[in-house]
Amino acid sequence: MDAGDRPARLAVGVLGAGRVGSALGAALAQAGHRIVAASGVSDRSQRRAAERLGVQTSPPEAVVAAAELILVTVPDDALPDLVAGLAATGADLRGKLVAHASGAFGLSVLDPAARAGALPLALHPVMTFTGRDDDLNRLTGISYGVTSPEPLRPIAEALVIEMGGEPVWIADADRALYHAALAGAANHMVTLIAESAELLGRIGVEHPGRMLAPLLSAALDNVLRLGMAGLTGPVVRGDAGTVRKHVDALILAAPEAADAYIALARLTADRALAAGLLKPEEAERLLDALGGNIWT
Repeated sequence: MDAGDRPARLAVGVLGAGRVGSALGAALAQAGHRIVAASGVSDRSQRRAAERLGVQTSPPEAVVAAAELILVTVPDDALPDLVAGLAATGADLRGKLVAHASGAFGLSVLDPAARAGALPLALHPVMTFTGRDDDLNRLTGISYGVTSPEPLRPIAEALVIEMGGEPVWIADADRALYHAALAGAANHMVTLIAESAELLGRIGVEHPGRMLAPLLSAALDNVLRLGMAGLTGPVVRGDAGTVRKHVDALILAAPEAADAYIALARLTADRALAAGLLKPEEAERLLDALGGNIWT
């Protein structure tokens, strides 16, 4: 971005200096904006505010008073009450950019602030945050789901670019589905892999991660490049007998994992059938192995 295209340097306040807020605040500071205040309740948040943002924590109303851009980076369940509370206290929000980083929420959660004169933005970084030092490095090159009123779109997208990200416009009505797609992929992948590693450990595999890493890396590469055409394994081959053995083994070893396996095998079979990778008669055999109708 050319210097002339950059938004003016802003005084930034962070409401919730947790994993996400401290990383985004640090990224904005690297872009030349000034972190002037941050709030945080836990010891970890207070430490991140000091170490990553260079400020001591303050009450939320003090953060709002000091800032021109307010990052609201509290957990999703706390976001509506926090925004409503700020507006109810009469905090001066006129002309201030108020940006949340939630994937599931769009602009409506910021309505109380907008009615008080704030300029609402939704800037969701498509990345997982662990609170480790490498969180900031992981921001480079990632996508952000951006939603804003149309007149504010250039500002929202410029802020993302300044943080080293790629803005991807998400319609306000699509935010919930957008976030469901991301969470389903990233969060459930962690659960599936952890479950697989635990099952391998039960049968004596000493280093499950070492065994799984090449397989999972190849599978991820295949699906990102090829989509469903990158699918391999017993379902797409129509190996109903193998699938049934998997189910039987899981019922004995980990019944809760068996339920997940059956649900995912049905979804996999359904998508493979729709993609023309699985023949109808093979799908019927899989139906019997899975004990239900894959079209329901």
